[in-house]
Amino acid sequence: MLFLYCVLLICCTVLLVAGVVEQRRHFVNLDQIPTRVLVNGIRGKSSITRLCAGALRGGGLVTVAKTTGTAARFIHPDATEEPVYRKFGIANVVEQIGIVRRAASYRPDALVIECMAVMPALQEVNQTKLIRSTIGVLCNVREDHLAEMGPTLDDVARSLSRSMPVGGICVTAERDRFPILQEEAADRNCELILVEPETVSDAELRGFSWFTFKENVAIALKVAELLGVDRDVALQGMYDAPPDPGVLSVERYTTPDGKRLRFANVFAANDPESTLMNVNQLLSLGAIHRPLHVVINCRPDRVERNGQMGSIIPQLDPDTVFLIGHPTKSARDGIPAGWSGRVVDLGGDRRDPAALTGELLAELGPDSSLVAIGNIHGQGELLLEHLAELPADAPATPTAATDSYGYGEHQ
Repeated sequence: MLFLYCVLLICCTVLLVAGVVEQRRHFVNLDQIPTRVLVNGIRGKSSITRLCAGALRGGGLVTVAKTTGTAARFIHPDATEEPVYRKFGIANVVEQIGIVRRAASYRPDALVIECMAVMPALQEVNQTKLIRSTIGVLCNVREDHLAEMGPTLDDVARSLSRSMPVGGICVTAERDRFPILQEEAADRNCELILVEPETVSDAELRGFSWFTFKENVAIALKVAELLGVDRDVALQGMYDAPPDPGVLSVERYTTPDGKRLRFANVFAANDPESTLMNVNQLLSLGAIHRPLHVVINCRPDRVERNGQMGSIIPQLDPDTVFLIGHPTKSARDGIPAGWSGRVVDLGGDRRDPAALTGELLAELGPDSSLVAIGNIHGQGELLLEHLAELPADAPATPTAATDSYGYGEHQ
């Protein structure tokens, strides 16, 4: 028995020493990166990470970046990128150690990295042990991950604040809960900077070949300004930056029976507020138009979210709502009783996706727009795959909005 106890004690000691050595080695790697930007928030983190990295590259700074969203990517200083390898396909905050090690090998001026932690305690560990950012970004506070960070939006704001750098700077575009963020920043001796979207002009926004928001651009410009990068070169660097695979896009297709279709993939904005903001922006730009149809993809592990998407249907005011995935009843129950539009239930996660897509397209008019909302996984992914097989429809006379933002062609 004593022998086994000694073996256990020795093993624990070896593990402790190995952990201390690994932690010190990691801190050495961090020290080789003078500026570390940690991007946190609910929506737009991946896009902001890419915008910040592009702005800093535009200013001549050697910059490495890593995104976590739709498809995790390691972005090299020359803007080339590669998928982040994950054993068994499972994301884990410990992967940040390897990312920092790779980044340090470039001896970069800056590392821009997206926060991948959700649990409040892990967000703090990510900041204090893994990244130790010098500049933090807290883009917004929205209704998501309420089970882990909620239950209220005030709680979400305080949870996200755990990624603020102690004694550093944090940039935010969040106005509604700015007072809470100020309190949290003061507790950490962190300078909190609120950016104004209006400082980004429509002309500057039109320089992008992909869709983004003024809030995101304003944040990236402020980060660039803090590091001494001129506004014009920062903007050019952002224009040249490759977009995230999950970026909001509008595709034009021709259906098998000759109909014209504008399809907006809004799956990435999977909370009600962001979804409404995205769709309304696309409508105002003319990237999509009415008659408007909406497809809600449902997931069995996101029943509450399915209902939330149903609840915003009157505000979107589409002609038809298509329900796919499972359980579609959760989304249908969320649609207010007073809404007078049409609901077409195509649901069932076991349905043949080709037949489902064909049935959906048959319900559309000769020239309409279709917006996909909810969560992409499951039938949503299969729907995208089958729509992508349709021939592209290039407009003969593009509108100013579609021409300026690159919509009107397959992105």
